[in-house]
This record gives sequence, C-alpha cells and structure tokens, in this order.
Amino acid sequence: MRTLNDYFITAEIEDVSTASSTFVAVPDGGKIIKILSANQATITGTAALSFEIGGTAVTGGGISIVASGSAGAIDTAEPTGANTVTEGGSIEMITDGGSTNTSKAVVTFVIRR
Repeated sequence: MRTLNDYFITAEIEDVSTASSTFVAVPDGGKIIKILSANQATITGTAALSFEIGGTAVTGGGISIVASGSAGAIDTAEPTGANTVTEGGSIEMITDGGSTNTSKAVVTFVIRR
C-alpha cells in the first residue's frame, strides 16, 4: 500500500547484457521498500541485477531477468535491509552481464520517507 510519504526514482541500465554499474542520484532520504525493473528486449540467459548504497549491497534487493518472456518482463524485489538512502546520495545499479543480446532495463525505486 502506498502512502503520501512514498516517492519514486526511475533510471535506466543501458544494456543488461554488458557488465556495468550505473549510479542514480537520491533527492531525499528514506528507505527503499521496492525495486521494479522493466526489460525492453529479448535476452538469452539470465541478467542478474544488484543494488548498492555507499558500496554496501542492498539486502534482498537482487533481481534476475530470465530469458523466457524477457521482452517487457517486470521483475521486482522488496529489500529487507541496508536499504536506507540519504539526500544527495546515490544508488548504484549493477548488472553482471550474464545474458546476451542488447537490452535496456528501466528500474524504478519506491522510497518511503
């Protein structure tokens, strides 16, 4: 259930099939309560996404984008710890590049103040 204290950050990973890190700025403090990803194209294999705040992995925040039905697939995670963000900080989005075929992923963070 959403509250008026929730806000959303949306960012893109240019290619989940290429191992990389992308940082997104945080405009206000809070806790990440949900992470959603929307994959844009068909991939082969599995791309694993992880997220870090200040070099510490977000507990329970991992997402696997699997090949079956990957184009348009929505995957989610509900972090259980190490999920506090601060105003002016950043969230690192990491893909292991475990899949093939170029595909952008759009990631949305639900943050509760």
